[in-house]
Amino acid sequence: MTESDVAIAMFERIGGSATIDRLVDRFYDRMDTLPEAKIIRAMHADDLGLIRDVLKRYLTEWTGGPKLYSVEKGHPRLRQRHIGFAIGDAERDAWMLCMRGALEETVVDAAARQDLDKALSGLADWMRNR
Repeated sequence: MTESDVAIAMFERIGGSATIDRLVDRFYDRMDTLPEAKIIRAMHADDLGLIRDVLKRYLTEWTGGPKLYSVEKGHPRLRQRHIGFAIGDAERDAWMLCMRGALEETVVDAAARQDLDKALSGLADWMRNR
């Protein structure tokens, strides 16, 4: 990354809230339709509307945008919030398959997409609890 990349939040690099919204929508669309994602789709409610909104708010804040998540939910405590779900390599890989496809479809800037993929991969790996 260049110095200017470091100074600009990922939120702005990828196109702000419009891109976050498309990214999350494509992510859950993929989760809802890909056979490889069946393992993680089963962890969610039938209606994905609420969780779409939560992930949009989380990713907005996580990428350096407005604080939309923590003002309502406090500290993310992601591992604690997901402790009731068995998350191993297969679940992490299914999640990343959906996210990588969504990134490819929505984040135009290849360098930003690569940086975001790396960060999300680390997050997904850290979420494993088995």
